[in-house]
Amino acid sequence: MFAKAAPEWKERVKQDETQRICSQYQSQLPAAEAEKIRAREMATVVYPESGVMGGDWKKGEAVAQSGQGGQFSDNEQTVHGGNCYACDQLAPSEVSYGTLGPTLLGYGKARKFSTEEAKATYAKLYNSQSAQACSMMPRFGYHKFLNEAQLKDVLAYLYDPASPVNK
Repeated sequence: MFAKAAPEWKERVKQDETQRICSQYQSQLPAAEAEKIRAREMATVVYPESGVMGGDWKKGEAVAQSGQGGQFSDNEQTVHGGNCYACDQLAPSEVSYGTLGPTLLGYGKARKFSTEEAKATYAKLYNSQSAQACSMMPRFGYHKFLNEAQLKDVLAYLYDPASPVNK
């Protein structure tokens, strides 16, 4: 299928250690392996140097809504989106969303807008395997699919009290 793909695309389909282990065990991952994965992947998380986790929730909403990026037809100027609604429910006004992931309605409110919880959520957005071994959620920061500003904006979308997610 990738015989005519550019070398950088062929490289994208190679499994890393975590993907290999998750494929090997599928839904029968031993607890010890899960802990190794979470620890290894947590070590890859790069937090914002400024220490500020959140950004602009309105920009985060746009990132969550956008399914652009990661396609053969993209060029260097293509701005990637998170396509979050493909798996999760975020804003109560959204009528079309996936059910692979949980509902995230009231996400920040349920966590009392805690700074510690926001940091954990940033880590999950950056590398979902750091929070749950073999998670099906993309590793947005780890794979550099979303940049730091986009990750901060999505975090704000989840945490800002003014965000539709928390209304």
